Amino acid sequence: MSSPIWTRVALSSEFRRFDGSCWRLVEAQHRVSTLKLTDTLAEQAILEDLIEDTKPAIPPECRHLDFLLATPFRYGAPYPHGSRFRRAGRTHGVYYAAETAATAVAEMAFYRVLFFAESPATPWPSDAAEYTAFAVAVATDRLLDLTIAPLSADEAIWTDPTRYAGCQALADAAREAGADAIRYRSVRDPAGGANLALLFCQAFARPAPTERQTWRMRLSASGVQALCEFPRQALEFPRAAFASDPRITALNWERGSR
Repeated sequence: MSSPIWTRVALSSEFRRFDGSCWRLVEAQHRVSTLKLTDTLAEQAILEDLIEDTKPAIPPECRHLDFLLATPFRYGAPYPHGSRFRRAGRTHGVYYAAETAATAVAEMAFYRVLFFAESPATPWPSDAAEYTAFAVAVATDRLLDLTIAPLSADEAIWTDPTRYAGCQALADAAREAGADAIRYRSVRDPAGGANLALLFCQAFARPAPTERQTWRMRLSASGVQALCEFPRQALEFPRAAFASDPRITALNWERGSR
């Protein structure tokens, strides 16, 4: 590891401007699911408030944001498993997103396939799942770009499919240096798109999503197919799309559907 370039002073000299948007996917039922449990919208609002009270607190600096933006920054409960730029435990939140909707879909497709790789007895779903893709505006002068020199020299660390220790160490140093965001190549997108990891809420240029799309994703023995109605888009991820991840290599694709 080229640790000397990860110091607070060294990282602060690598800050770059970013002014654009990034995309995430969430299950389309993220708000509607409680509607079937109530008779009126007023009752649903009360139920949503009760559920909200059971969740970890949103940091004060994020409370002006739409819940889709603020949720990854909640704290008060241990983060159960470490992720690329966040350690397990009571750690600061990270907002993971992609620079394009297509890369965000690829990320979701990978993690859906990973679920079935780790659940060998679970049959494929018989119906396509629906997701909402949403874009948010980001503006910062304090972004670290791992895809260009000098930080790209450690690309092997940033793109390891399963080991995150190096990325987590970088994120720790980036926070100390005052970085708002990290740009890096998506490890999951076969097309090699870019992702963003927002470390602080202040990186959001607007408090709510600026654009939305509806995607339907189907998993089967042939791979993953994803369709967007408007604007019309189609993406396909065959069996070999995610095979570089060792957890996917042993996946039993030939299973029934429910």
